[in-house]
Amino acid sequence: MPSYHAPLEDFRFLYHEYLDLEDCRTLPSMAEATPDVIDAVLDEAARLSQEILQPLNEVGDRQGCRFEDHSVRLPEGFREAYGTYIDNGWTGLTTDPEYGGQGLPSFVGLALSEMINAANPSFAAYPGLTHGAYEVLHAHGTDAQKQRFLPPMVEGRWTGTMNLTEPQCGTDLGLIRTRAEPNDDGTYRITGTKIWISAGEHDLAENIVHLVLARLPGAPEGTRGISLFVVPKHFVGDDGSLGERNGVTCMGIDHKMGMKASATCEMQYEDAIGELVGEENRGLAAMFTMMNAARLVTGIQGLGMADVALQNAQNFALERLQGRSLDGPRYPDRPADPIIVHPDVRRMLMIGRASVEGSRALGLYTGVQLELEQNHEDAGVREAAGDWVALMTPIIKAWFTDVGSDVANLAMQVHGGAGYIVDTGVEQFVRDVRITQIYEGTNGVQALDLVGRKLVANKGRTLKSFFAHAERLLERTADATELAEFVGPFAESVQRLQAVSQWLYGRMAKNPLEAGAASSDFLRMFALTAMAFSWTGIAEAALRARAAGRGRRAYLDGKLATARFFMQKMLPDTLALDAKIRAGADPVMALSESQFEIG
Repeated sequence: MPSYHAPLEDFRFLYHEYLDLEDCRTLPSMAEATPDVIDAVLDEAARLSQEILQPLNEVGDRQGCRFEDHSVRLPEGFREAYGTYIDNGWTGLTTDPEYGGQGLPSFVGLALSEMINAANPSFAAYPGLTHGAYEVLHAHGTDAQKQRFLPPMVEGRWTGTMNLTEPQCGTDLGLIRTRAEPNDDGTYRITGTKIWISAGEHDLAENIVHLVLARLPGAPEGTRGISLFVVPKHFVGDDGSLGERNGVTCMGIDHKMGMKASATCEMQYEDAIGELVGEENRGLAAMFTMMNAARLVTGIQGLGMADVALQNAQNFALERLQGRSLDGPRYPDRPADPIIVHPDVRRMLMIGRASVEGSRALGLYTGVQLELEQNHEDAGVREAAGDWVALMTPIIKAWFTDVGSDVANLAMQVHGGAGYIVDTGVEQFVRDVRITQIYEGTNGVQALDLVGRKLVANKGRTLKSFFAHAERLLERTADATELAEFVGPFAESVQRLQAVSQWLYGRMAKNPLEAGAASSDFLRMFALTAMAFSWTGIAEAALRARAAGRGRRAYLDGKLATARFFMQKMLPDTLALDAKIRAGADPVMALSESQFEIG
């Protein structure tokens, strides 16, 4: 059976040594976020994940969700685990105290998100989607809507969803057909079908708050004519009491490759009563509050699932005996050496380690920028931080979930034939994590967003936000001779990325197909350079901590060794990606459509 050990030492190193929280000190969310409080949150999140959620992960996969008479029943233990989750206040960790939340900074919530997704990603979907719906209503709802819906969502008594996809449209939301007819009392009657709605129906909470995209009569065509509505499963009285069932029905659940305890539903709206959220025909802009938050959380989900897969691969490699080390027996008293002595096994484990730990640092760094964007009193600071978050959102979603799938597959490879057997649990990691590269916008869509929007956004200001952070790190470490082996490769990768960004910008202005052909390679090149940024900063923090006598020496030395592996064995991939990008669109688009026909 698989196991999970929360990476508390790594989180503490990142929060207390790596992250620079000086700009956050004056934020209201930091008033209670002392180092002791952060450590206490980490400890309790680890206990929740390891002792309560992880043991249910295999149960959820084996039993799945049950659909009975338009209701969904979750696997054994899930309701009790959710009760513990809300009783301990986890749903309100980073939410507004005005509505019952604890108000801790968002970057503390990212650690909780990673741990619960590593332990049980199906379970994590329910509070994760609720938090996204909370964010939309908090940002765009009326005062009355906030007072009615947010407190029970913060408590966890009510959960939330987002309803975008329809049978005829997915990413192209301009094609949606769900209708919203106005009533005389200011409400609307919502009619239509939504598919692939995560947590659309379940037995965890007493009410479900659906956020639904629909069209008003006479609305403009395409995405300019989409409005957003809040449609509760049960009507809500002025005093917050629940009334009759609304006209929203779950028509079935999907049978999936993985994430089987996360209910993916077809939702039918028949004259369901809803309220407009935000302005008419501006629903997609409002929903992007949730979509962007969901993309960041999906990236963290991929990261957590990579970590648990890596942990189990490391445990197996330490125990599995097979063959002898190429330079002679390492354990002559045993019948064979453990497979961790073999260079190719080490290669796979080091790729996983460098990917997971570097991504964790990048995610938390971005979480700090998100906190500055949302809460800093200085408009200039908010703008600069917002540029970083906007730029990194598609990178984190795509790169972290690619890491999740890659590392899970490497973990299976380390296990060999045992990994293909259900009993080891590794094949569940491979199945579960695969969806993260698809939902919340496929990784190809994220790459197009990076190239088509972020590369040119704000006349290049958004793109420059990364290079501004990179230049500050390079200036700070320029004279640190002990960091030269990290700073040199990082500086070269930054220059390479700047050059290819300028080249691509010029090419796509003449031929838009160049953007599409280069997008996935460009995102991966950008992600590797951002990882080099993380690993250079990690090495700097590790050396500083070691010199001051803080932290375990073996742990800090391990950080430096992993940074060295990344710089020497993974970052050089940017050279090949540069060449692939500059090959242009012609090799990709050379065949006609008819040449893809079979027979």
